[in-house]
Amino acid sequence: MGCVIAGIAFFFPRLVMVVMVLAGDYLGRAYQTVLWPLLGFIFMPYTTLAYAWAKNSHGSVEGVYLAAVVVAVLLDLGVIGGGAKAGSGRARR
Repeated sequence: MGCVIAGIAFFFPRLVMVVMVLAGDYLGRAYQTVLWPLLGFIFMPYTTLAYAWAKNSHGSVEGVYLAAVVVAVLLDLGVIGGGAKAGSGRARR
């Protein structure tokens, strides 16, 4: 069951964040304010989910949890950069 949720989170991270907010307090326990999850929802959803997972599972971001957050940041930057590159290629044609 956990792998199914992780797969859904990989393809639809914003949907998973909305479900988390509506179903429980998972993001609320990781973040003290509403600002950071809201900004994460808009700009870096993978990083927001990875940080919430690290804080809720371990209590801090270190070791393997830090590696997961770093990979999430790279995924977010790759998704944003890949979309911009693909969009600029279509405009030139």
